[in-house]
Amino acid sequence: MNRLLVFVVTSAFVLTAAGAGSSRINSANVEAANLTSNLNSQGAARYQLDASRSKFIAEALAGGLLWFKGHNHLLAVRDFTGEARLDPDSIPSASLRLVAKAASLEETSDVFTPQQKQIINKELHDIVFHPDQYPDIVFQSTGTKGKATGNGQYDLKLNGNLTLHGVTRPIVIPTQVTITGNEMRAVGKFSIDRSDYNVKATSAFHGLVRVKNGVKFTFDIVGIKQ
Repeated sequence: MNRLLVFVVTSAFVLTAAGAGSSRINSANVEAANLTSNLNSQGAARYQLDASRSKFIAEALAGGLLWFKGHNHLLAVRDFTGEARLDPDSIPSASLRLVAKAASLEETSDVFTPQQKQIINKELHDIVFHPDQYPDIVFQSTGTKGKATGNGQYDLKLNGNLTLHGVTRPIVIPTQVTITGNEMRAVGKFSIDRSDYNVKATSAFHGLVRVKNGVKFTFDIVGIKQ
């Protein structure tokens, strides 16, 4: 009877230990699976856009019959933030969000005097962009097409929505992306029709911002890996 009791106790101990070991193995498997999942989800590198090292210019072709006819406007976007994501193994998952401050656009063309630039910038604020009412110009990508071209370079087309002056419209932005170490550089250009976004030329007394409907944007944007 005592031997039977010892056998039962010993068996119970062995089964309990085995169960604990199995539990530890299962727990280890779960942790390994979670680690693999996390590694997979980290495939897309994140790049914080650096406005201080970037150029983002809007070129508006001159229109009207005033003294400044023939002088195009070159408006620099001085203040913007954003994030780009790129997974070399999954181009369609690449994304970009960029938020520019409308109040930061300013005339940079050398054909205008400092006094003229001051007037132009005031008209951009008071009559054209109305940054107090529409402070942000936003691009949010919704899909990406393209391919790697070698040596960390990619030819991409970013489909997305551009919100300007309170109006949101779909747009496609072609861009060439180069990855060098922890730095991403995106270069490209695209055009919009300002009338699509209810952006008007000025009709103020000075009327220095009198432009055609087409506005061409060029950019050379740097992002730092996070």
